[in-house]
Amino acid sequence: MRPIRVRDQRAWQELSQRNRDWLRRWEATVPPAGPARPASARPTFRQMARYLRHEAAAGRMLPFVVLHRGRLVGQLTVGGITWGSMCSANVGYWVDESVAGRGIMPTAVALAVDHCFTGLGLHRIEVCIRPENRPSRRVAEKLGFREEGMRPRYLHIDGDWRDHLVYALTADEVPEGMLNRWRWVRGQGTRDN
Repeated sequence: MRPIRVRDQRAWQELSQRNRDWLRRWEATVPPAGPARPASARPTFRQMARYLRHEAAAGRMLPFVVLHRGRLVGQLTVGGITWGSMCSANVGYWVDESVAGRGIMPTAVALAVDHCFTGLGLHRIEVCIRPENRPSRRVAEKLGFREEGMRPRYLHIDGDWRDHLVYALTADEVPEGMLNRWRWVRGQGTRDN
């Protein structure tokens, strides 16, 4: 993993285009404009990357690209970073269908969580996933995130407000570190690693 860069545009767009059908059901969409909210055009990659990096510089977000054998294969974003008495964030991710199921995304999430807990000093990480998104749910479950419940009509995804399951983990639950836990789980030979 590494921070997203404007020069990732070509690889990111090719990957996104190739995986459009695979990702469409899970991608965030902008709700229709209303009286208090003007219509907004989908940002270009360059605008998105600049926005993400601006938010990172402000300490509100950590936008990463996920690499496998030197090739961009996905994106992971730590967002909603909240300090003060909460010290929490949420993680969102997607991966190229051609490498799904190889342990790439659980490894990336484990690295991000360890950075959040030990590098940043956050206390809690959430992952919110549509109930039908079994592959993403498996990532959270493999890593030991606990399911906390349903958030009805939580995010605008694929053109409508969608329910999401909340998975969460606190730093106290992984004193050995998330990556160490994931390595142990993989070493046990559990299915679907």
